[in-house]
Order: sequence, then structure tokens, then C-alpha cells
Amino acid sequence: MHLYDSKTARVQPLESVTPGEVGIYLCGATVQGSPHVGHLRSAVAFDALIRWLRRGSMNVLYVRNVTDIDDKILMKSAEAGVPWWAWAYRFEREFTQAYSTLGVLPPTYEPRATGHIPDQIALVERLIDRGHAYSDGAGNVYFDVHSQPDYGSLTRQRLVDMRTTEDDSQIEASIEAGKRDPRDFALWKSAKPTEPATAKW
Repeated sequence: MHLYDSKTARVQPLESVTPGEVGIYLCGATVQGSPHVGHLRSAVAFDALIRWLRRGSMNVLYVRNVTDIDDKILMKSAEAGVPWWAWAYRFEREFTQAYSTLGVLPPTYEPRATGHIPDQIALVERLIDRGHAYSDGAGNVYFDVHSQPDYGSLTRQRLVDMRTTEDDSQIEASIEAGKRDPRDFALWKSAKPTEPATAKW
């Protein structure tokens, strides 16, 4: 099997780390609302790949996460007067139903973001210790894009040509003030006073 390698911009043979085995991690849904065709496109594309790999006698470990907490989930659930976790679970079920309707195979594992908060904290601390991340002193932690010499190489972009990683609707001037570079991105966001206690770690 040959696949397109975005870093080299070439079609190359698939060379698994362990012969006969392939590990695939797919960024799954952020369950803030109902799924649409754009959300499902990646699941369908990876489903085709996974079926082909398995048909070729490859053992596939397939992980697709669920982001069950983020700013939009907190905001939309508050507007609806619903607990954030209930809001997220409602739409997680809708995504599961949509995948099933399309005949998409379930992943081997489907971890929720909230099920791995201690792991996330430990990873962020490790990145800070290694000089790849920093705290702004207000509880926010950012990845320092300058700490990675080949940052952008997977998509063949130069750092000098990049803009901020946030879309305009997510930029908050008070939070941006803590960044060393507008292209640095959040690894951890501090709790806002308006957010429920159950959404704070």
C-alpha cells in the first residue's frame, strides 16, 4: 500500500513501525452540536482506509477521540440552561448514531477528553519542563512555536508565513495578551468565573 505523505509531498509505501500492525489516531468530534456532512467526511474516509488495511491482513488499532468539553460546549449549554456534560453527551449520541447510519466501523477505543484530564495535565507539565510551553501567569498555558525548529514542516509551511492559530471568533484580547507570539496556541485554558465548578480542574 502507498499513501500520500504530507511532509514530503510524495506518495510513499506504507511502512508500519511493527510489521503487520498499524496504529491510527483520528481526531474525532467536538460534541457541541448535531453532526453534519463535514464532520462525517473524515470518519468515512478513515473507515475506507481501515477496511482496506484489514482486508490486507493488517491488524489495525484505531483510536478516535471525543472532545466533550470546550469553550463552545460550555457557552451553548449555559445558553440552553443544560449541564455541560449532558449537552455534550446528547450530541455524542447523535454522532454515534450518524456513524452507525453510514455503516462506519466503530473505533477500537473512543476516549473522551474529560476521561483523561490527569494525563493532559501531566503532558502539559512535561512540555513546560522541556521548554516547549509556558504559563502566562493567569492559568493559561501555551505551546511555544519557536521551541520547535521544524514547526510547520508537516504541512510545508514556514513559521514566518503563518498567522495566529485561533479563528477571529475565538480571539479574546485579555487572553491573547499573555502570549509571547500570536501563533502560540493554548494547551490549557484557565477557568472563567462564569463557568460551572464541574468544568474546572
